[in-house]
Amino acid sequence: MGKIAAAALGLLILIAVLGGAGAGNLLSAFDSSSTKPSRTALTDIPSDYLALYMDAATTCPGLDWSVLAAVGKTESDHGRSTLPGVHSGANYAGARGPMQFLLPTFQSVVARHRLPKGGATPPSPYDPHDAIYAAAAYLCDSGARNGRDLRAAVYAYNPADWYVSKVLTQAQAYAGGADLGADTAPTATALQAINYAQGQLGLPYQWGGNGPSLTELPSGATQVRGGFDCSGLTKAAYAAAGITLPRVAQDQYDAGPRVPAGEPLLPGDLVFYGSPSNVHHVGLYVGNGYMIDAPRPGEVVRLEPYRHRGDDYLAASRPWKR
Repeated sequence: MGKIAAAALGLLILIAVLGGAGAGNLLSAFDSSSTKPSRTALTDIPSDYLALYMDAATTCPGLDWSVLAAVGKTESDHGRSTLPGVHSGANYAGARGPMQFLLPTFQSVVARHRLPKGGATPPSPYDPHDAIYAAAAYLCDSGARNGRDLRAAVYAYNPADWYVSKVLTQAQAYAGGADLGADTAPTATALQAINYAQGQLGLPYQWGGNGPSLTELPSGATQVRGGFDCSGLTKAAYAAAGITLPRVAQDQYDAGPRVPAGEPLLPGDLVFYGSPSNVHHVGLYVGNGYMIDAPRPGEVVRLEPYRHRGDDYLAASRPWKR
């Protein structure tokens, strides 16, 4: 987890092609900013794990969530592995939990770093929350802080060159951020809206939600509260691009301008579901058959296909053409 952030990845709808497969070449692909999840990351990483990786990485300056996620993938397939030691017991080497900690190492990390609330009491290497935050702290102490030596940090986690290369290669795939493809290059206005929506990936769905806010805790730390519902997200995305939309999905649909039936969608279009007089959902089309949306209670803002079997897709509008 170290300096991993996408070189030049502010633009969604761009495909980053990085040369070389060695760890040194992979390291050069990262800078000190935070990357956005690629389609590979969004489809492979369970949403609860993705949220933990992204939040835990913020506890270490210069540590990118994608390396933390790559460690989780390599160690236990994000907790999905049924091998010994992942959910109980230990493997042949004594490693435990989704991040495969040796118990003395986990206990040492927890003794040095107070883990945020939300895990087990006492902290457990089998608890995903505790394991992921502890892994972030361990990598940070091992060289990832401020991107000092990412390779050394990963090597400390598992001292094998093959392991370092595997983790950094996986991190590169997760940090692609823009590998969505595009039917046509988006306009500057549409791109602003898309980039804003991409930045909200992983936030919780909240009925009537207009976006997150920061709350200062008694400890002095800040906590992100709140989230979006479907139309709150699309309204905020277009507000970031300088376009004012109505608040609810029905009114956004009525406001248009409508994309003629049969005309291909373009990045930045809004896609609506329901009937002309009862629109119940809206998403932001980003290209290649995908949209970013806040789907329903219990879910998070995510990237997903805009069409699926049994949907009630209605039509699209093109607010960026106003």
